[in-house]
Amino acid sequence: MEIGREILDEIVRTAKAEAPIEACGLLLGKGDVVTENYAMENIDHSEEHFTLDPKAQFAAMRYAREKGLRIVANWHSHPASPSRPSEEDLRLAADPTIEYVIVSLLDGVVNVNSFKIKDKAVVEKQVLVEGES
Repeated sequence: MEIGREILDEIVRTAKAEAPIEACGLLLGKGDVVTENYAMENIDHSEEHFTLDPKAQFAAMRYAREKGLRIVANWHSHPASPSRPSEEDLRLAADPTIEYVIVSLLDGVVNVNSFKIKDKAVVEKQVLVEGES
């Protein structure tokens, strides 16, 4: 997956603004190139997990289709835990065609990783941001 610094900065800003609640959204683009962040509300307003509003998800899919884009990844933050999928993240990762981006803010240090998940297991990891404050 290719993602520009501008979009990475945008999702990190959103994650920081929403903390201690997990922030979330979708990354849209063409092929494996991300061109847009589609930030969404965590309707659970939880510090430990997130849920996207199904109506908002359909709106995002419609928007992507209208723009000739696809959902390349979904993203969410871990305000107080590492940038790795939790057991819940692995269990809920139902689409092996997209990537799962996790923004960690643990101890004020920003780490962002992208994961390909298949059959409830990580099959590939890409480091996007490492050790920034």
